Amino acid sequence: MNPLFECHHLIKRYGEATVVNDVSFQIAPGECLGVIGPNGAGKTTTLRMCLGLSAPDGGSIQAFGLSMPQDAMAIKSRVGVVSQFDTLDPDFTCAENLMVFGRYFGLKKADIQARIAQLLEFAALTHKADAKPGQLSGGMKRRLSLARALINNPDLLLLDEPTTGLDPQARHLMWERLQQLLQQGKSILLTTHFMDEAERLCDRLLVLDHGQKIAEGTPRDLISQHLEPDVVEVFGNDALALVNSPLASLAQRVETSGETVFFYTQQAAPLLQALNAHTGLRTLHRPANLEDLFLKLTGRQIREEG
Repeated sequence: MNPLFECHHLIKRYGEATVVNDVSFQIAPGECLGVIGPNGAGKTTTLRMCLGLSAPDGGSIQAFGLSMPQDAMAIKSRVGVVSQFDTLDPDFTCAENLMVFGRYFGLKKADIQARIAQLLEFAALTHKADAKPGQLSGGMKRRLSLARALINNPDLLLLDEPTTGLDPQARHLMWERLQQLLQQGKSILLTTHFMDEAERLCDRLLVLDHGQKIAEGTPRDLISQHLEPDVVEVFGNDALALVNSPLASLAQRVETSGETVFFYTQQAAPLLQALNAHTGLRTLHRPANLEDLFLKLTGRQIREEG
């Protein structure tokens, strides 16, 4: 199957800093590609180049058989965007936000009107058609932004951290709507900081750090390639002392974060049995997950914005 969207060897520099360095990827029809990485990894800059909002200093972007930026307008007519921050017009109602946005694409008023009711129902906002964004909850605003991004019936959606700031119920409803779009054959390029979101929605993941691609594959394949299958978390008084104890030899890898010790192992049973002798400690035995992968590949050090 030919890719719907593809980037080859993208490079972006700001002054002497290279913020995107030789990044390539493809998106197939009906596929969700997730882009994950710490703050400053180059995720949003990559997305901006994909949208034609920032010109690459090297590399190429093709979508639907067209080239960016030469065919930017034709490409954008088939793309929907949900940005990281709220860009809804506060002076218009939900229905009016959809109408005005549809006009930007040159759609006829009658055609937009026919889609508004469908999109409001899809976003679970039919009862809020005449409400303004200031009267909506955070989750409602994000769903309205998604509905607005669908006004032109795009083939590809570019979503920049679409559930940031939402409570668990609102996030799950957003995930349900995105899964519906994937089932309809839409393609999605998604940036996220939520590893459960990436594992739930994404067919493949692209891991960026310091502007470079450091891993790519399905969530399950990446976990099996880079991690031991079992994780034992230990916390409580004197848990950190275990790092230099004989117990450390029962794991392939040991890491700490705060007061918690993480034992990564091929076989957890011997370690768990040995930990029974340490009655003051609490343990959690679980399979390795995407958060473990993220931390192994990008480190546990906090990256501040800016």
